Amino acid sequence: MAMHRRHAEPPAARRPAPPADAPEPPAARLAEPPTDAHAAALAHALRAAEHGYPVIPLTRGKLPAIRSPHRGHPEDPPCRGGCGRPGHGVHDASTDPLTVRRLFATAPWATGYGIACGRAPHHLIGLDLDTKNGADGIIALRFLAEEHGFPIPPTVIVRTPSGGCHLWLTGPAAPPVPNSAGRLAPGIDVRGAGGYLVGPGSLTTHGRYVLAPGCASHPAPAPAALLDLLAAPPPAARRDPAPGAPPQPAAALVRFVRTAPDGQRNARLFWAACRAYESGLGRELTERLTEAACHTGLSEQEARVTIASAAHR
Repeated sequence: MAMHRRHAEPPAARRPAPPADAPEPPAARLAEPPTDAHAAALAHALRAAEHGYPVIPLTRGKLPAIRSPHRGHPEDPPCRGGCGRPGHGVHDASTDPLTVRRLFATAPWATGYGIACGRAPHHLIGLDLDTKNGADGIIALRFLAEEHGFPIPPTVIVRTPSGGCHLWLTGPAAPPVPNSAGRLAPGIDVRGAGGYLVGPGSLTTHGRYVLAPGCASHPAPAPAALLDLLAAPPPAARRDPAPGAPPQPAAALVRFVRTAPDGQRNARLFWAACRAYESGLGRELTERLTEAACHTGLSEQEARVTIASAAHR
């Protein structure tokens, strides 16, 4: 999905100054002048809207750019845009070009845009795969795919400034996929109904979100087995596991290491060893994980050093 069309921008002199309490006024340290960043974000957002993705303007901090008209006077129940004024976050998201332009005109400090998930026609699901703070969402997703027997289909991939990526998938209209952070696995956050993804072309404090080269132009349907995991109740609502049952099955961790392709052997071993120690099975699985790593071509010394690093993480 290309999002590179640019639209004419009104002269800077005609644009309203941000209000005194604007959440994110334009900053001189951005990589390009705020007016250009705003125009680029609007152009990308309009292109996304053309493809059926409801959008809202975002600040460089990735937050909705228009503050709630009800701040200081909370509604009960909360207003979801029924008042007719902008400032309701993802509930403002629209595919109507006139509405999108009005939203961006209300927030001339916006340098990015968000795409509402769970909305027709795509019912978008976003998998935010992070690679920091000891977690590796990309490896975690591969582990889940192998453990539950589903493929990771070619789909839209957006690279994030932190080094991670967003995978776009489509889902059913019902039941809605809930938002979650780390519930599937460390490093995997899910954006579902009521959530949004930062759109490619957005400029944030930490950099720009961009489409991964060579990725698919349309989001792929989420595999049924993955949908089952996404729709599962939170861990607190599940039945307690049988005594002695580890959160990550030992056999699955060993298989995950044993089937590692070239270029992923050490990363998979470290991830699996971390999960083993988190489950209280680190010492018990050390020999089996070492053997599995040696099967892939790692030396025994390399394997033991990696497992020891996981033990002291």
